[in-house]
Amino acid sequence: MSHKPQLRIPAMYMRGGTSKGVFFRLDDLPPAAQVPGPARDALLMRVIGSPDPYGKHTDGMGGATSSTSKCVIISQSTQPGHDVDYLYGQVAIDTAFVDWSGNCGNLSTAVGPFAIANGFIDRARLPENGVCTVKVWQANIGKTILCHVPIANGQVQETGDFELDGVAFPAAEIVLEFIDPADEGEGSGAMFPTGHLVDTLDVPGVGTLEATLINAGIPTVFVNAADIGYTGTELQEAINGDAKALAMFEAIRAHGAVRMGLIRDVSEAPKRQHTPKIAFVAPAQDYVASSGRRIAAGDIDLNVRALSMGKLHHAMMGTCAVAIATAAAIPGTLVNRAAGGGERETVRFGHPSGTLRVGAQAERVDGQWVVRKAIMSRSARVLMEGWVRVPA
Repeated sequence: MSHKPQLRIPAMYMRGGTSKGVFFRLDDLPPAAQVPGPARDALLMRVIGSPDPYGKHTDGMGGATSSTSKCVIISQSTQPGHDVDYLYGQVAIDTAFVDWSGNCGNLSTAVGPFAIANGFIDRARLPENGVCTVKVWQANIGKTILCHVPIANGQVQETGDFELDGVAFPAAEIVLEFIDPADEGEGSGAMFPTGHLVDTLDVPGVGTLEATLINAGIPTVFVNAADIGYTGTELQEAINGDAKALAMFEAIRAHGAVRMGLIRDVSEAPKRQHTPKIAFVAPAQDYVASSGRRIAAGDIDLNVRALSMGKLHHAMMGTCAVAIATAAAIPGTLVNRAAGGGERETVRFGHPSGTLRVGAQAERVDGQWVVRKAIMSRSARVLMEGWVRVPA
């Protein structure tokens, strides 16, 4: 019996924000995987090591969490005035499924450095020392991201003293601007798909809940922590081992997705795991982060906890942080109420790993809320580069 050798595909393994994933140049993928479809999905699942009934990703590059089961495909941009197209795939852990329905805000941070290191940016544009702005077209949702990458001695600067809660070591700061992050062209095509800042969501088996359903950064369902029996200070172990709690959150998420027009029926939710996100908010209060550091209520505006791919996130998804910043800037949303109300352009919130400061510029235009951009700082670095091996 003959055995084919493994495929050998050029790749970079990168951390971006509090996530990490496998980055590919589109042209380096096998021809069948250079276009959307089953061949591409099968390749990326095998790269990550999914589906894995053991939930460990032992035979792949994944880390068996929503933050580490990710793949990115970069190509020269098809959009005028942009440098690269960035396509993101969230790979399910124990099922054969790649979700292409949204962006990863954390890995967006690594797109700029990857583009520079892989020759997508003209060398003439790179300062010897300074900042290079990479204009990224986020192909999943059709949005522009500006990635301001520090350059030192003509190369991407990766080391530095910028600290990001949820990441153990400091690195160089990268500023991200999400341009016009609302309205991903799905559902009703509006920042608030239902037309309301706060909706009443009837969830069988859970009850009737207030909810802010927003489409900014990533479609997100916000509910009050107190309404579902939480304080907003919970860490992963308080929720991720509780099957009943996870089922409740999935039910809320599914019914929110229907109200947002993202799916037609709750039965479709399992095939759309990446979006919408479900998050719960509470007024600022003291708590101890997962690192053991004490977070004082006076140092934050509110507490937020969010779930990704069915589990409480260890920190905060970057795209969800955009949703938080946007909702906080608009008086009357649940996020804004939890932060104390009023108008604001920045907010600092507490999450399981610590705190994060994000900003958003929102305004009313012809009676409708619009957000011009959201800004946050993250960091990124190359963890490994070379070739990923995949059984043929």
